[in-house]
Amino acid sequence: MEKDDTYFSSLMYDFIESLEVEGGRSSKTAENYRHYLSRFVDFAGDILVGEITPDMLRKYRLWLNRYENDNKERLSVNTQSYHLIALRGFLQYLSKRDIESLPPNKIELPKTSRKQVTFLHFDEIERLRSAVNTTSESGLRDRAILELLFSSGLRVSELINLNRDHINTVRREFMVRGKGQKDRPVFISDTAAEHVESYLDVRTDSLAPLFLSYSRNAGTPDTTGEYRRLTARSVQRMISNYARLAGITKHVSPHTMRHSFATDLLMNGADIRSVQTMLGHADISTTQVYTHVTDEHLREIHEKFHSE
Repeated sequence: MEKDDTYFSSLMYDFIESLEVEGGRSSKTAENYRHYLSRFVDFAGDILVGEITPDMLRKYRLWLNRYENDNKERLSVNTQSYHLIALRGFLQYLSKRDIESLPPNKIELPKTSRKQVTFLHFDEIERLRSAVNTTSESGLRDRAILELLFSSGLRVSELINLNRDHINTVRREFMVRGKGQKDRPVFISDTAAEHVESYLDVRTDSLAPLFLSYSRNAGTPDTTGEYRRLTARSVQRMISNYARLAGITKHVSPHTMRHSFATDLLMNGADIRSVQTMLGHADISTTQVYTHVTDEHLREIHEKFHSE
């Protein structure tokens, strides 16, 4: 390879393309990597990759720690880690192609505190459900969304990408494509299936998306119905609004429903490996973040069944 071909930006775009083509990563993941790696160019300039040194890495970490955006907001430790993960992945790519640069193992990630898991108890789920007025089409949609999220543990991105023909309310199971373009089975309750059917029964359109936006500014009309597909942000606002109406003071988001799904399974005796599969986690350690929330449940079991 010619020396001129080893500039950071040129190889960065090769790497990003390889994430999608060879790595099977989503376009969203590739875009995130582009964003994080572009920030290294902001720091160091478009240098030759052979010029990346341990001292430059140290200064880059310091630069990230002191970085402020236009609103004078700094990067969290987790966000700084994402930048370093992207850079390490890039260096691993260079190493596989025998392009001389900083060894990827020179990048050590900062220690991050584990996020506290927020979940709803079943009585709070009931209050959330009751806050929905189902006399309108949008209300039926919202109730179906809440039921589906709690019943299945879907990510909000997976939920909004569902089409009508993806979901089977008779068998109450279907396949969904999650992170890393990996397919997994999803199971839903009778209640969730019934509410999805109630919503679809009142729909008079033939558009593909399972959940539609009823905003006047839904987008530019097209034949696929994509202009009416509900967005993740809309789902977030909707759930937050119903939590407020239900008098729930904790922060409630679509991911809170996913947390609630997982903790409900564990508290009712599900094994963690099964929960890992149902959540679509590649690593069991990601699922283990839920185990500490069941401690109070374990205490109750101990007091009930352990001999004095």
